[in-house]
Amino acid sequence: MIAIVDYGAGNQTSVRRALDHLGIPCVITADPDTLLRAAGVIFPGVGAAGQAMSRLRAEGLDRALRDVVDRGIPLLGVCLGCQILTAHSEEDDGTVMLGLAPGDCRRFGREAREEDGVLIRVPHMGWNRLRDRRPTPLFAGIPEDAQFYFVHSYYVSTTADLTLASCRYGIDFCAAYGRDGLWAVQFHPEKSGPPGLRLLRNFVDCCGDRSC
Repeated sequence: MIAIVDYGAGNQTSVRRALDHLGIPCVITADPDTLLRAAGVIFPGVGAAGQAMSRLRAEGLDRALRDVVDRGIPLLGVCLGCQILTAHSEEDDGTVMLGLAPGDCRRFGREAREEDGVLIRVPHMGWNRLRDRRPTPLFAGIPEDAQFYFVHSYYVSTTADLTLASCRYGIDFCAAYGRDGLWAVQFHPEKSGPPGLRLLRNFVDCCGDRSC
């Protein structure tokens, strides 16, 4: 069973629908014990970092997610979930986050420009291609030119050894990072068509094979 973390930050239902489409048993839950019994955990989210962290702390889910990682249960952060796994965000005048991965979250600068010189719009919204992909079980069987769907105003800055793929939107930013069963993607795999479904399938396969 895959557990989808419910902390009032949206898009849990779309993740569940994607897993249902793949025939993967799953449950949306805010119960820490259920998370710790799961074969793997998906930590999705949309919205603001400060509000999300307040909800996680109120429900005891911040401790539960740390326990998930400590016990070696595979974890996939998605969009806001990807950001909250890091230590700090500029959003909401500075938000202390889970610190399960090194790094912080920064807002796209409005002075940033596309490669053709046009100023970017914030948020980054729409389809984009990953760059500089490193070998990882998450990307198995996904074409190099596959595009994924993004919606975000903040991006993760983490260490080079954790960065699995980057993306270009005015600047090069981290689009996926991970280590030892802890992965995170800035894009929405559940909204990214066949490549996103394949990534979710790859994650679930790793939940049954702890050697990933």
